[in-house]
Amino acid sequence: MGQGNTLQYHVRSHVGRRRSNNQDSAVAVPAESSITFRKHGWLFIVADGMGAHAGGREASEIAVTRIPKIYSELKPESSPPLALSLSLSQANKEIHSKGENDPAYKGMGTTCSAMVVLPQGVVLGHVGDSRIYRIRKNAIEQLSRDHSLAWEVAAASGQNEVKQGANLPSVPKNIITRSMGPHSDLDLDLEGPFPVEQNDLFVLCSDGLSGTMSDEEIAIFASGLSLQDATTALVGLALVRGAPDNTTVILVKAGPQEVTQYAKREHSWPLEDDGGNRASHRRPWIFLGITAISFFLCLASYSAYQSAGTDEFLRRTFLAVSIIMMGLSLGSVFGSFFSFALIKPRRKIKMITPGRGPLLGRAPYRHYDSSPTRKLFDRIIRSLHHAEGELADNDLVEESHSLNQSIQDSKNAVQAGDFSLATQAVFNGLKTFHDTINSDRLTKTEPNGSA
Repeated sequence: MGQGNTLQYHVRSHVGRRRSNNQDSAVAVPAESSITFRKHGWLFIVADGMGAHAGGREASEIAVTRIPKIYSELKPESSPPLALSLSLSQANKEIHSKGENDPAYKGMGTTCSAMVVLPQGVVLGHVGDSRIYRIRKNAIEQLSRDHSLAWEVAAASGQNEVKQGANLPSVPKNIITRSMGPHSDLDLDLEGPFPVEQNDLFVLCSDGLSGTMSDEEIAIFASGLSLQDATTALVGLALVRGAPDNTTVILVKAGPQEVTQYAKREHSWPLEDDGGNRASHRRPWIFLGITAISFFLCLASYSAYQSAGTDEFLRRTFLAVSIIMMGLSLGSVFGSFFSFALIKPRRKIKMITPGRGPLLGRAPYRHYDSSPTRKLFDRIIRSLHHAEGELADNDLVEESHSLNQSIQDSKNAVQAGDFSLATQAVFNGLKTFHDTINSDRLTKTEPNGSA
């Protein structure tokens, strides 16, 4: 759990029920002061590794370790989206290089979903099928696009609902079309900056979470519980439904200090590295400035030399300074001349101005009403019934009774139309199952889970 300024966040990761190791990685890099918030913002990353036993974990760890360091070194205050893009690209090269040079890591890769919270809004960098959502009031929006075969088939078929595309015949749901590591060059998506309102919730998660529950279910727990309880409930529901993959989630809640406020003359952000082109255009004028200053000091020193009287030491000192300044002035003139001669035509750089003009990307890609409904809770309660049976089959009488009580409480609350109370009751049941899984007492049944 973390908090700084008025932003709150919580991170939770679980190996799941069918994997022997956790190849997911996550990191939260706080902005510990208002100055850091303006310069760097808050940085959150979820990465889901792919490859052999060691390779996937190594790839995701490189992503969450190297991206924050590179991002910080690139001075993101000049252009956060450019710094984020370059940091993901550099981390990609490092993952690719390690995979190419070490047979133990051959073919390793990782998804990566990174989010920066800034005074000008939220900027995303994304590759793979991990996801980033925004929850605002009674709506949940997917701000990242799945780089998966199911998503591409859905788009190609003209279907707006990716869920429909995922259910098309012979479309594997676990094949991704882009990731970090397999290639030296990275094809990533940049999205934003999205304006932030107070109490906005952002969810970053691996497909171990989004693959076991609907977007609306994610929103119900994220918005109806504290951040820590919400991550427990979300991971708990994934475990109830079998958790066939590693499951990782970061929940972020914006406070009043994170509400987007634009300056009257907002600084534009370049979206490309000009290779020092802008600096080369400034260099001749810097030389001319040095010329003017040194020539002025030359004249002042020579004037002091002439008025120094009979003091030979002072006369020699002022004369020496005058000669040095004249040499510096002449050198700067030649430097300015050659800089103008060597200057390249300025390349037009793509720019974006926060608060004005179009956003990067095309998000949101999906949008759902996440208002609580009886149908939504009925589905969750059915999953809890399955979990209760699993506990009973393992002779965990006390835990089974506790979960049964939570089911009854949630049913009663739904019947009464009190969805807030129903959310809390469901959480109690999911926490019971979550804690039981973590105690390693479920051994007799195949964890198929229930949808």
